[in-house]
Amino acid sequence: MMERLVGTVSRGIRAPIIREGDDLAQIVVDSVVNASKSANFTIGDKDIIAVTEAVLARSQGNYAHINDIAADVKEKFGDDTIGVIFPILSRNRFAICLKGIATGAKKIVLMLSYPSDEVGNHLVDLDSLDEKGINPWSDVLTEEKYRELFGYRKHTFTGVDYIEYYKELIQSCGAEVEVVLANDCKIILNYTKSVICCDIHTRARTKRILKANGAEKVYGLDDIMTKSINGSGYNDKYGLLGSNKATEETVKLFPIHCEEFVADVQKKINSITGKNVEVMVYGDGAFKDPVGKIWELADPVVSPAYTSGLEGTPNEVKLKYLADNNFADLKGEELKEAISEYIRNKDEDLVGNMVSQGTTPRRLTDLIGSLADLTSGSGDKGTPIIFIQGYFDNYTK
Repeated sequence: MMERLVGTVSRGIRAPIIREGDDLAQIVVDSVVNASKSANFTIGDKDIIAVTEAVLARSQGNYAHINDIAADVKEKFGDDTIGVIFPILSRNRFAICLKGIATGAKKIVLMLSYPSDEVGNHLVDLDSLDEKGINPWSDVLTEEKYRELFGYRKHTFTGVDYIEYYKELIQSCGAEVEVVLANDCKIILNYTKSVICCDIHTRARTKRILKANGAEKVYGLDDIMTKSINGSGYNDKYGLLGSNKATEETVKLFPIHCEEFVADVQKKINSITGKNVEVMVYGDGAFKDPVGKIWELADPVVSPAYTSGLEGTPNEVKLKYLADNNFADLKGEELKEAISEYIRNKDEDLVGNMVSQGTTPRRLTDLIGSLADLTSGSGDKGTPIIFIQGYFDNYTK
């Protein structure tokens, strides 16, 4: 039998345009099975089917209107001045959420982090702060002070001045607005004791600090739209986090019931092929753009649900370390056999072991979700399903 010379393969699988009410699990299964016939590959145990969260949320009709968001905000805050703090600078991710919040508010104090938001969108670059002698950890800038120091700056990728954009958006919804720039969440308490924390990955800490320092009402984006308002969509776990702009007045929320979905796809594939594949739902990958400095992960998690075989982190040894150290005196077939033997007998847990240095212990779902996101892209590839083979192989297989 000839030795297998191919490792991991990630394929984008084309699917029809998904609409509300579609049986997505069946569409995914049909798409993968049909693709396997057309591209002549076989479906095997431990292959992975990854489905983008966008099509799952769309099939569920998980949308909310700005008036639904406004009703939720009004119910929580009444006529309070609301501190809206640490939002990310994104028309796709945050602008419609802000429209909803502003529609339900009388006055907003918008507090932006600087020089960049949490995921790396910059208002101003660090060199400019150094030049003006500004310390972002301690200095609080009013909008006037910011303009005096830095003028009007447009975002590198979008060409938008986000301070102006968010300010005008709030005013267009009939609310008053004041803008302040600071990185210490406690600063907002000088303006109001009612706060919506819009940060994503640091939200638990921000809420804890605010509550400990006298804030009276503290909610995160993950606490808004956690239940249906007037028949709207909702997300009981993440609220508005993970949402994307759908239209000028609606957002598509992060999908719900994801566990049931991945189990359903796994079961359907098994009944057709007899194989036990792993299935996951993925959103943003977890990687950073070295040029634009933007960290991709604007969703609360890379994967809201996955089958049990995707639990945990890789347990890998570094081949080059073995080749340069343990087996430096071997070459050719002898070296290959020695390394194969080492891998077959490696420890169950290699944490702290020199042979695993440089193998970053990221969760499998974050690695595979990033691979899927890079494969599907964020534009017009039309492959919301990714089929990954050989991910759990190693040099000995």
